[in-house]
Amino acid sequence: MSPTKTVKIIDKKICYDGFFKLVQYRLKHTLFGGGWSSELFREVLERGHTGAILPYDPIHNQVVMIEQFRPGAIEHVNGAWLWEIVAGILETGEKPSELVYREAMEEIDCPVLDIIHICDFFVSPGSTSETTALFCGRIDASKAVGIHGLISEHEDIQIHVVSFETALEMLQTGQIHFAPAIIALQWLALHRNDVKKRWKIS
Repeated sequence: MSPTKTVKIIDKKICYDGFFKLVQYRLKHTLFGGGWSSELFREVLERGHTGAILPYDPIHNQVVMIEQFRPGAIEHVNGAWLWEIVAGILETGEKPSELVYREAMEEIDCPVLDIIHICDFFVSPGSTSETTALFCGRIDASKAVGIHGLISEHEDIQIHVVSFETALEMLQTGQIHFAPAIIALQWLALHRNDVKKRWKIS
């Protein structure tokens, strides 16, 4: 029988509360071999939960990627502009499915006709509580053009419409570093025939 998995929070302190929230925990947790761990101090970054969607045109076999500046990648060897997919932070009371429809209009100004849920995953559970709900969405790629983003959120988003094969090649050659895009493209590579059947594309 598996041991009971329990966390005992001894103390919880908010160290910073701005665009992100940094929480410090003092805790113990049960061990697989029995008993309890020693006291641990762990900082957890809380910034809410997110949703992301891979916009896919099954008729023309194209995906819509976006490119934007990311401060976390400033020191990356290839620079701070990353190729990504549409994504955003959940607002209070908003469902992930509602979020991705909204973000598609904000970031690529292109309506999503239908969505398929891919998976939910933790972004980096060793340091943040953030999770991502990931989707694939049917779009007409011809409607995705230009530069978009909300000025109020300092967004400057360049749209790229590429063939699915080109996106896979970029993935294989290490040009895509955004985890939701990597997961979504790999999923579509495995399930593209099923996706086309669902959307009645021959």
